[in-house]
Amino acid sequence: MSQLRTPLKKALGLGSAKHGVQHFITQRVTAVALLLLAGWFLWTVLSVLHLDYAGARALVAQPLNAVLMLAFVVAVFWHAQLGLQVVIEDYVHTHGLQIVLQIAVKFLCFLGAAASVLAVIRIALQG
Repeated sequence: MSQLRTPLKKALGLGSAKHGVQHFITQRVTAVALLLLAGWFLWTVLSVLHLDYAGARALVAQPLNAVLMLAFVVAVFWHAQLGLQVVIEDYVHTHGLQIVLQIAVKFLCFLGAAASVLAVIRIALQG
């Protein structure tokens, strides 16, 4: 296989970074997790529609529901960050702008996930 590399690539040691497969697998795993959690989330949303504020808090405060809500929130923000990363890599061609957007997406997804996790934990512990 090394005979297919150009002399410049041989000299610089350029080749596969071996990180694209991990990104692909992680994105698929979060997608499967979201598919599995979507049924539970839909059931929860439909259940909350018929409850008052205290009842909705009590439903989310149940240990199983709190854990599933945390898993759902983390999977949503992680999957969104991975998907937006690919979109930015594919469609933003200015290197500096690409870096700024990647950092902004990672920061905003982390901030959204942290705020959501905090909210669920507060509801679960006060429930």
